[in-house]
Amino acid sequence: MNISIIGGGAWGTTLAQVLSDNGNDVLIRDINEEFIKKINETHKHPYFEGVIPSNIKATNSLNEALAFSDVIVLCVPTKVMRMVLHEINTLITNKKLFVNVSKGIEPSTSFRVSQIVAEEINPLYLEGYVALSGPSHAEEVILRKVTSLVAASTDEALAIKVQHIFSNDKYIRVYTSDDVIGVECGGSMKNAIAIVSGVASGMGLGENARAFLITRGIKEIIAITQALGGKMETVYGLSGIGDLIVTASSMNSRNFQCGLKIGQGMSVSEAEGKVVQSVEGIRAIEAGYEIGKKYKIDLPIINAAYEVVKGNLNAKEALEGLLKRSLKTEKYW
Repeated sequence: MNISIIGGGAWGTTLAQVLSDNGNDVLIRDINEEFIKKINETHKHPYFEGVIPSNIKATNSLNEALAFSDVIVLCVPTKVMRMVLHEINTLITNKKLFVNVSKGIEPSTSFRVSQIVAEEINPLYLEGYVALSGPSHAEEVILRKVTSLVAASTDEALAIKVQHIFSNDKYIRVYTSDDVIGVECGGSMKNAIAIVSGVASGMGLGENARAFLITRGIKEIIAITQALGGKMETVYGLSGIGDLIVTASSMNSRNFQCGLKIGQGMSVSEAEGKVVQSVEGIRAIEAGYEIGKKYKIDLPIINAAYEVVKGNLNAKEALEGLLKRSLKTEKYW
């Protein structure tokens, strides 16, 4: 099968290798000419050491990528997702299956990627939508280390199709779900809590504090997911707690790294600038804050993080505010 990937960064090119290992030919579309040259001429990954399969090609032509395949894997930062989809819609000529592997929410609208796709892509050209998410550091997947994901769609047949496209019996196992909202919310909002976890680590608060913030953060992810119509049990799965475990505790996590630098005293813009790849967690914090206001949800950790992100509080002041809140019973539903 031919498969097109829009976005040739760390995750996009790593997934290209997965798809090639599974017997597919892959064309990556990216706007970075250096990435394109590296993939086409030396078969090297743009970010990681090692050679990628030679049947993975790259182009800067969106037209070429759309003509190459009827399966389009979206792997661009959510801050440019709407713009890219709008451009795709001006060029598309036949139905495509859109598989989104980006993890973010649009702060200005609180839209998940599935909603942006529905707004930007003409229904005549939309075969369907699948969200593919889960605990999956590209640094490990590129080394073919065992990883598990979940493919979510309102169309069970499409979820199963994507499950089979990405699964193999060597190192990738994919489950299916019908809860697109839950999978997208978990994949997005865990980035916000990963920022918080990194801040705590950068402040030198210790593992106890990080465990407290991560665990109570899960409650806030659940609250947001349920407010938007997703299922609580989905948050307990791979795309929620599973992804949170790796993102909130690993130096491979760009969101954790960004938070770490903020906790060490850098400004948000300085911390983002020190992380090579895009940091979705800052936007997730902003989106979570807006969702909380809209649905009147109590989100003390997200709200405190928002005040830090906006420069209204420093990390120490935000922590003090959390600790001074009135005492209460621990409840998760």
